[in-house]
Amino acid sequence: MKTAIITGVTGQDGSYLAELLLEKGYRVVGLKRRTSLINTDRIDTLYSNENFVLEYWDLNDTGSIYRLLSLYKPDEFYNLAAQSHVRVSFDIPESTVDAVAMGPLRILEALRNQEREIKFYQASSSEMYGDAKCPVDGYRENSVMKPASPYACAKLFSHNLTRNYRHSYQLHASSGILFNHESPRRGETFVTRKITIAAARIKLGLQNKLELGNLDAKRDWGHAKDYVEAMWLMLQQDKPGDYVISTGETQSVKEFLELVFQTADLDPYDFLQINRRLFRPHEVPYLLGNCQKAKKKLGWKPKYDLKMLAEEMYYTDLENIKRSMK
Repeated sequence: MKTAIITGVTGQDGSYLAELLLEKGYRVVGLKRRTSLINTDRIDTLYSNENFVLEYWDLNDTGSIYRLLSLYKPDEFYNLAAQSHVRVSFDIPESTVDAVAMGPLRILEALRNQEREIKFYQASSSEMYGDAKCPVDGYRENSVMKPASPYACAKLFSHNLTRNYRHSYQLHASSGILFNHESPRRGETFVTRKITIAAARIKLGLQNKLELGNLDAKRDWGHAKDYVEAMWLMLQQDKPGDYVISTGETQSVKEFLELVFQTADLDPYDFLQINRRLFRPHEVPYLLGNCQKAKKKLGWKPKYDLKMLAEEMYYTDLENIKRSMK
């Protein structure tokens, strides 16, 4: 039985990845930062699985990393922990950068000092491309990167660091440059989930307006369930590397908004208000990924399109809100 450690297991990606690995017969050690709130609803169904265990740790605590590596002797280590809200990173830049940049450094240092090989996955981000000119066929692994937020700058540091440790110490260390990926488990402060919750609440007569920022920003949106499969595939390869994970299509926030409200049989513009406070200080107008390398080398391709994603998110929120009203 293989053992995998997942940081950020209580998040959207971590919960889907834990489920995938358990289905594949792994023992999964999920790591969670200690907070006063329980905040484990995404993984509550996993506690009954004897091959799943939850441990507390902290990205700032090097000793806890060594302790967990010694205790569980993992075969694979997936680093998904981060303060991942781009807009919020402008408000708390120091905290964001410390977790997103220094956290992977501490993990990589611990991994290179182990006697046995532990395959490592680093969650990189399409935000690293920032406002660099996008090629017609989308950003590739070697495209120019010009990060446009504290979060993106920190992600680029950890992305380059992973590559550096791969070449310097021959670690099996791979980075997934994941473009926007959503699901019903997306945090409620992210724009996609904010839209689907608002549509459901408006449909049920619980809300009468929706405040959004920049509707023109274009993103390459996929489903988190598809993307965690790509993470796993990277660590099954003989040689490590970096991979763009995307759908190869881009749509605006406005298009996602209209898809969701069309599903709800509502006109979004009867409820929409634009709030300038929700705009980023430095906008990234356009992101489109080219995932040909992942398709060719990993045999991976996305199963969801944006319409399927929007419908799943809306109907899940609608049913959850109905249950909460009973």
